[in-house]
Amino acid sequence: MTDLDVRTEVELDQVQLSDFPDDFAWGAATAAYQIEGAHHADGRTDSIWDTYSHTPGRIDGGDTGDVAVDHYHRWREDVALMAKLGIANYRFSVSWPRVQPGGRGPANQRGLDFYRRLVDELLSHGITPWLTLYHWDLPQELEDAGGWPERDTALRFAEYAGLVVDALGDRVGSWSTLNEPWCSAFLGYAGGLHAPGRVEPGASIAATHHLLLAHGLATQTLRAADGDREIGITLNLYPVSAQTESTGDLEAARRIDGLHNRLFLDPLFSGGYPADVQSDLAGVSDFGFVRDGDHAVIAEPLDFLGVNYYTRHVVGQGPYPGTQLASFVGRDLPQTAMGWEVDSGGLTEVLQMAARHTSLPIYVTENGAAYDDVVGPDGQVDDQERIGYIRSHIEACADALQAGVPLRGYFVWSLLDNFEWARGYAKRFGIVYVDFESQQRIPKASALWYADLLRQHGGGILSPVSE
Repeated sequence: MTDLDVRTEVELDQVQLSDFPDDFAWGAATAAYQIEGAHHADGRTDSIWDTYSHTPGRIDGGDTGDVAVDHYHRWREDVALMAKLGIANYRFSVSWPRVQPGGRGPANQRGLDFYRRLVDELLSHGITPWLTLYHWDLPQELEDAGGWPERDTALRFAEYAGLVVDALGDRVGSWSTLNEPWCSAFLGYAGGLHAPGRVEPGASIAATHHLLLAHGLATQTLRAADGDREIGITLNLYPVSAQTESTGDLEAARRIDGLHNRLFLDPLFSGGYPADVQSDLAGVSDFGFVRDGDHAVIAEPLDFLGVNYYTRHVVGQGPYPGTQLASFVGRDLPQTAMGWEVDSGGLTEVLQMAARHTSLPIYVTENGAAYDDVVGPDGQVDDQERIGYIRSHIEACADALQAGVPLRGYFVWSLLDNFEWARGYAKRFGIVYVDFESQQRIPKASALWYADLLRQHGGGILSPVSE
């Protein structure tokens, strides 16, 4: 008997799969630094996350991504597992320093060969690859030259995009330029909580602009390459609610919505930064890095928008690190192991918000939860809380579809337990359990539940997982 032969009873309300169109893209997602390991194999050089994770005190438990879950050597096993689960769409990222060591110069063909092999293996199993060019692993040499606050980094990113599309453009049809540029800019350059660990609020605003400029330039590069492809960007968006109806709390909500959502959505889809956000940030940045023509580049036409969603922000007036804009308020709701409140209705709201900014097809490119998973005496992982989380958020997707949102797909985060950035290996998001010592993969109950959903999609009702 294999792990996939095991079934666990799931006592939850049924999901109406007929709410989803037949061509709805169900999938799973990962990121290069979180799973690949092999940090110096075949010519790969350090990224900012290699440097950051090797800096004492930065990562819980002193963990690094040097080995991660060894996907670089176990990719065939992982693709076969996806095929067994019936996952038809796989979102992954390319490691910039693996493909272009140092972030400049010619491609490292050994690095590109890894992704060629991976994509070919996916296609041979009937799995559609969804490629993300940047999931936070900036080559350290470019950070040493100033990083994302410097305009040159955006130019280098466009060159890197050209190297990847030249190698994989004939195999991959769906391309995302950036994953969660808010995190890259604000957690990396303002809060110091992510690589490169800088606490420079002004630099974070410059980084925001140059990340978006990089997106636009890369979009132009991808468009100019031979072949047809769909191009998008992935944003982490939040529904922002005021703690009360007081003037101060409502103003705080406006500011946080501006900083988290509209600072990215407006330049992408409305041609410029929101005036109120620029005013809010007047003491942090004068936006002097914006040049003539930049807004047109950032607003290059796209084919889809990716939305990552995990929780809601409830805010009140008070200090917000680096900007003094608001305070975040907890509520009496269930929480994941990350301390994030479970609020599935917020996903519906976020998708409706995104649809107000663009009529493009929208994909939920990440959604999932960390819980304290353990392997039971039977060798299985019975993660009922995660099943409940995923199920409620899929129901939220159905609500968004019924409300007219052009939602076209859902990718669970994540396929595998992995290196969870500053939290190291202590937080498990995967639907597949990974024993980090032996690298054994064990599909959790959530993976089996998701596999049943994928098998039954196309109409009818999703039944509980059973023998």
